[in-house]
Amino acid sequence: MELIDYIDGLFIDVPSIPDYWITARINTEFKGHASIWYTEMKEIHGRRSWPWCKSQIIQKYSNGTWIRQKNMSFENDKYSVDKDPYEWCLRHSKRLKAINPQMNIQMRNHKLLKQMPGELEHAVKCRCNHNCTLDDIANTLQD
Repeated sequence: MELIDYIDGLFIDVPSIPDYWITARINTEFKGHASIWYTEMKEIHGRRSWPWCKSQIIQKYSNGTWIRQKNMSFENDKYSVDKDPYEWCLRHSKRLKAINPQMNIQMRNHKLLKQMPGELEHAVKCRCNHNCTLDDIANTLQD
């Protein structure tokens, strides 16, 4: 979903950019199975527009199974002091955005806090307001 947001942003920032410049290079952003899948899609369907490619990516990676896997990964990755707080916050933020792209900052922060041990959750809540940035949470965890 991050890739889709980035590419949509490119079309807003540079409206004259040709579709094929983007769709020809998308595969460089994919790894493993996703790269093979996209290559096969291009072989089967030929060169297509960005809106078509975007819909195929969403259809492939926003199904129930994929969302459940992201949710399980989120739920199983509790914060602990041996983890890098910046990497942990970023990883969880990406998972939450993939699960629910419309999630607001307050809900994201609430869900992040629930992944922390009780005393740490309370300490972070006391130091950060409900609209704080991801960086604020990571900085608080670092302290």
